[in-house]
This record gives sequence, C-alpha cells and structure tokens, in this order.
Amino acid sequence: MEPSSGSRDAGPAITLVAAVLPAGGSGERLGGATPKQFCAVQGRPLVSYTVRAMERISWISDIIVVVSPENIEIMKSIIEKYGHKRVMIVKGGITRHRSIFNGLKVFAENEFSNHLLQKPEVVIIHDAVRPFVEEDILSKVVMAAKQHGAAGAICPLVSTVIASAADGCLDHSLERARYRASEMPQAFLFDIIYEAYQQCTDYDLDYGTECLHLALKYCKTNAKLVEGTADLWKVTYKRDLYAAESIIKDNLSQQVCVITDVKEAVAQVGFLLHESLKSQIKVEAISISLSKNDSHLQNIFSGQCYNFVCVNDKKCAIQETQQLVDMLEKSNIALLYPVVLISVHLDISENISFSIGMEELTRIKKFAREVKKKNILVYGLLIQNK
Repeated sequence: MEPSSGSRDAGPAITLVAAVLPAGGSGERLGGATPKQFCAVQGRPLVSYTVRAMERISWISDIIVVVSPENIEIMKSIIEKYGHKRVMIVKGGITRHRSIFNGLKVFAENEFSNHLLQKPEVVIIHDAVRPFVEEDILSKVVMAAKQHGAAGAICPLVSTVIASAADGCLDHSLERARYRASEMPQAFLFDIIYEAYQQCTDYDLDYGTECLHLALKYCKTNAKLVEGTADLWKVTYKRDLYAAESIIKDNLSQQVCVITDVKEAVAQVGFLLHESLKSQIKVEAISISLSKNDSHLQNIFSGQCYNFVCVNDKKCAIQETQQLVDMLEKSNIALLYPVVLISVHLDISENISFSIGMEELTRIKKFAREVKKKNILVYGLLIQNK
C-alpha cells in the first residue's frame, strides 16, 4: 500500500506492510496487578500510545495486537475509546514467541480469524510497551528487510556483559565494543518469519525471545542490523512509567503552529510570533483560509504538533476557532494528547476603545468548557493594535 498524501515521509516503496504488536505480558517485573501495557500514562493506557504510533503511518495496512485471553475485552474497550483504526485483536499464547506466531497466523490460517487478512510482503514486529517508535526507524528496518529478508534495530550496550561460573564467581566478560543490544522494531519478509515459526521446536517457542535468531536458525537469513535511537527503550519497571510520562510531557511543549488568515496585518502578527518563539521551540507559521480544506494544515495535524495559535481580526472570532476545533477533532490528534489552542483576536479598528459583549464572552467560555471534554484546551486573547 502506497503512503497517502497525509504521510509526512515518502515511506517504503512496498506493496503491503503490516505490524504485529505482542502485548500479552503479565508485567511481573513492573509489580502491581495491572500489566504494564495497560498502565495509564497521562491518563491513557501505554499500549494505546504504541498503537497510535503505528496508526499514524499510512503505509502500515494492518495492526495486529496480541493480548492474553483475559485481557481481550480490555483491549477492545481501549480501541473503542480512543478510536483506533486498522487494528485487529488476537488471542496470545503462553509465551512471547507463541503470541507472535498467533499474530502472524491471521494472515495465513483461518483458525485465527473470521477472514484472512491480505498477506503483507513485510511484517513489522514491535513490543506494545515501546511507545516512542518513529516512522524513520520503521521505514529503515522495513526497507532493510525487503533487501535482506530480516532486519532489526540495535543500540550500543550500556553496561559490560559478564558470565558467572557455577560457584558464583566471574567466569568471563564480553568485549562491549563488539556487541550490541537487540531492540525493536524488527521487520521480516513475511514468508521468511512465518516459515521460521512453522519450523520452530517447542523449546524455541517456550524459551526463546529473539525473532532475528529464528530467521537465522531456520531460514538461514542473516538480518541487517540498523542503528536505533535512544527512545526505543522498553517500559519494564515502574520507574520506566515515570520516564515515559516525562517524555510525553516534554514532547507536548516542543512545537507550536501559528495560523493566520491571509490579511497583511494579521499575517504580520504571525510572523512576529514566529520570530520571537523560534529560538525557544519549533515554530511553524502558515497563512490560510480555514474555510478551505488546506492540505498543509492537514499534514501538520498528522505530525507531532499539539499547540496552536490562531490569529484573526474577525469580529466573531469564535466562528473561526470553531472551524479549527472541528478540523482538530476530525484529525483525531486530541485522542492521543491534550491539544492547546490559543485564539488571538487582533483588533485593528479605528475605535478608541475595544470591548466585547457579555453575550459573546459567555458564548466563548461555554464553548471552551465543551471542547475541554474532547481533550482540546481553548484559550482566548484580545490584542488591540493601533
């Protein structure tokens, strides 16, 4: 499936790509009764962030989430609540490899689905508890898998790996510079990884953890290793949840989009805002007519921007704000994080004083309260420009 016009990157030139997200872990190392994939981060289950990261990429056709039988209803409610699309839930097995195998079977065996999904050329395997995966690394492993049959992200080892002897003393250590930590995402030609799982022994399925090793062992496929980024880490312990929350909060404040109409005076204010903010955060300023379905604005909505400043000089500024809120709602970005919208009304009239009627003010406050329920935070600002 070719990327849609809404995709920010060209995407891999591949017929079909799907993703399998194993999410059947018990969260034993995390502690507590809730499995880590369902723990709330900023009020939203961790697995939902990972699904959304995949969902935002137009060239991924199907997203298979594999969960333990007792958590299927929980996963269904998450999909419904957050409006996830292109997602199928599959019952997991008793181990990681058995769960992944079940996820792959929906493309090949009717037993695991009411109808077979179209078999992808390449399948991505990615942990549901690694929420910060970006399109760039996904594209790299997919393209490498198409060329080499298998590919996976790696990162440098942080600590030296040692082996202990039977008496508990040091036996030997590995030369850290020669080794890498295997991370996710990984990608495979579907036929290769599916054949590998079909040939697996019960021992591999019950005790193995590395998918790249299965492709090498059973299909003689040497995976291409792709340097990953520091944000591919896996939420494992309780402290990781706090770290994830901190990263999400930080991401929310990294970018702002300044939207103005095409009038010269208003566009000038947008330019001045851009110039004053650009040294502190990433700023994009655009001049458009909100009455038109602007593709540039739609691309911004599909990106990582959650802060918007809308500048206008219209007497009824709330109408333009409502238009922008409608567009934000349709884009579904407020399902993931809170969206901040600051509506700036620029008064460039010749009147000596500017005032807004109580009726209009009440309407604006009521509107802001209503859209807050939809995770969109609206603020108003009046500027008199003489």
